[in-house]
Amino acid sequence: MNINQAFTILQKSGDIRAARIITSKFPHISWLRTVYYAHLLRRGMPVAKIIHSKWFYGLEFYTNKHTLDPRPDTETLVEAVIKDCSKNENRTILDMGTGTGCIICALCKNIYGLSGVAIDKSASALRVANKNIKKLKLNNQIKTKRANFANFKSDEKFDIIVSNPPYIKYGDARVDIGAQFDPRIALYAKNNGLAAYEQIAKNAKNLLKADGKIYLEIGVGQSNQIIKIFKFYGWNFERVEPDLSGINRVLVFTL
Repeated sequence: MNINQAFTILQKSGDIRAARIITSKFPHISWLRTVYYAHLLRRGMPVAKIIHSKWFYGLEFYTNKHTLDPRPDTETLVEAVIKDCSKNENRTILDMGTGTGCIICALCKNIYGLSGVAIDKSASALRVANKNIKKLKLNNQIKTKRANFANFKSDEKFDIIVSNPPYIKYGDARVDIGAQFDPRIALYAKNNGLAAYEQIAKNAKNLLKADGKIYLEIGVGQSNQIIKIFKFYGWNFERVEPDLSGINRVLVFTL
């Protein structure tokens, strides 16, 4: 099968953008593989899950069924940290719920002297993160550890904590069809999507330096509830950062 035939089949099953990305990634794609990918597109599988690749903040990341695909909204979180830290050196960072590792990797690539720890409760997700850390030659800057939001402990305290935790409430009808191919533990949380923030607010106080900051990605309409949770646990609200659509996407707190 030539590339034009493959493009036509994929375009009919998905859209022109999906067909272009897949045929660019696999220019010598077979007929059988083309039919298989067309079937996945008809089911609504995101292209990133098909080609196991997604660009984030100018870097290419490996992704699979065990991790969320890096999303443009999350670049707001990276931008918020860089804005505060661009002039600082030799800072340490903790990424809680790292997934692909895209947040901590992007930050370590863009902030001089930054190093730290990435945690996730999923061993499969950590394998993906480690693959990306190695690919981006960040082994000397980023270490990984299997742990969850509530039980992670460290003798070291960090200058920066970042997290894009699960924040969708179970049964939320706004979730798009592509989310069915993401791991549920990375998407959904109890207590109307707020359970992870409660765990982070309680435990992260023991992990952040006195002059440090925590940066959190949040869901649509959750800012007031999350600010209330963090204030209850003694945090000080610093600011909110909107994404490119003007939606409140990142909250920043200090101790």
